[in-house]
Amino acid sequence: MQSESSLPTSDNSSNQNELTSTIHLSALRALPAESAGIESKISELSTEDRAIVEALSPHSAMLIVLAGPNRGARYLINQALTTIGRDPASDISLDDITVSRKHCTIALSQEGGFTATISDLKSLNGTYVNAIATTSTSLKSGDEIHVGKYRLTYFPALNNQGSK
Repeated sequence: MQSESSLPTSDNSSNQNELTSTIHLSALRALPAESAGIESKISELSTEDRAIVEALSPHSAMLIVLAGPNRGARYLINQALTTIGRDPASDISLDDITVSRKHCTIALSQEGGFTATISDLKSLNGTYVNAIATTSTSLKSGDEIHVGKYRLTYFPALNNQGSK
């Protein structure tokens, strides 16, 4: 066993920004077997959030934090690929050690109707959709996404033809 004074040291101070913590799976809350539809999720929104979701431009979506840290935060998804992670350069930067620097992505596609696909980037804590671990899955209206300790609810534009 090495004593504290003989432990190897590093002159690279950026390693402090590389820490990631694990979370306990008990932090995930159980969701009903059948997720509630978009109407039910929209009814949970404030008047302001509801108006914003209803006004989303076609081929876009929004993530809204309905519970947990940053409750009320909104994130617009309107580009082909949106990155989510702790890295400040991420499109959606979630500043907590339970989130990996490059945690996951959301890809939008209009092929065969509007779809959004979330993909985990081999993050330490994983990416969960409706409390189920996933490496990649299509998102549906009202899906709850767990990234570290954050819980974000997915709302596509209501006027997307064929939105899921």
